[in-house]
Amino acid sequence: MEPDLQWMRAFVAAAQELHFGRAAARLFLTQQALSKRIRRLETALATPLFARSTRRVELTAAGRRFLPLAREALAAYDAAVATMRATAEPLRVDVYAERFTPLQLLREIVERVPGLRVEPSMRQGLAGALPSVQSRELDAAFGRVHDLGRGWPAELRHRPVHLVPMDAFVFDTHPLAGRRVLSIADLREAGVAMPDPTGSPEWRGYLTRLSDELGVPVRFNEPAVGVRHITEQIRREDRAVALGERGTDLPSEPRMRQIPLADPTPMHLWSIAWHREDRNPALARLLQELPGPPRPADLGPGTWLPEIDRTALEAPHEV
Repeated sequence: MEPDLQWMRAFVAAAQELHFGRAAARLFLTQQALSKRIRRLETALATPLFARSTRRVELTAAGRRFLPLAREALAAYDAAVATMRATAEPLRVDVYAERFTPLQLLREIVERVPGLRVEPSMRQGLAGALPSVQSRELDAAFGRVHDLGRGWPAELRHRPVHLVPMDAFVFDTHPLAGRRVLSIADLREAGVAMPDPTGSPEWRGYLTRLSDELGVPVRFNEPAVGVRHITEQIRREDRAVALGERGTDLPSEPRMRQIPLADPTPMHLWSIAWHREDRNPALARLLQELPGPPRPADLGPGTWLPEIDRTALEAPHEV
């Protein structure tokens, strides 16, 4: 049995944290999966790397000898992958889903930057995409960086790039379909109904914070299988409304009504995440071409953003 790179990544994370729970969260793994990878590495090397007890985790003498070598091996592999991608492959960027604005941002950049090649993926949530950014399978991923259910990985950077207002979506038979604008007071009375975002804890967190901070009832329906299923869920509602970002690309449906929200207008903040060690010049160009971080001044008194997102927007950002 030959040592595996993913086993070594698990070992290095655990060696740095000296805590299997924190190391597992950093790699977006369960603690059981992390322990399994380390056990396989120890079997392949025929020596224990950690001394474990109920209270603490320590490196063995073999673990201390192996740690700098494992780091060196991972760095060499990552550098080789980055070199090949920079010369032969397009950037691999996760845009969350086709209907949202990150894909539009990418299209605009590719149109104005000759030679920039981008291969989008759509993993339906930043929480699902980040492990692939960590392993360098993806060069970058768009999403909301809060409420992921785990701490932010130390080896990844992120910065906000786009603020977008949220609108209400109803069918023309809905009692609110004729309104030109809906207030948050209207939403408190009608409620919000959304497909259950099973693979996107950050989106569920956004909706939960909207409910808690603005007092709007939010109900989760069954998970949607495709965009047309989302449309069908919206069609059958006769009281609650659905929420989506302004510019959401839904199937052409003449009976669908999209209504702006006000008093305040909910905003959604998109960020991009990438690996600190990724030296691909194409990634650097993409980051350069993306909009700069929105300013706190872009959030006027008539807008709402979850407090955790607003606080992060006011902090210095990595570029």
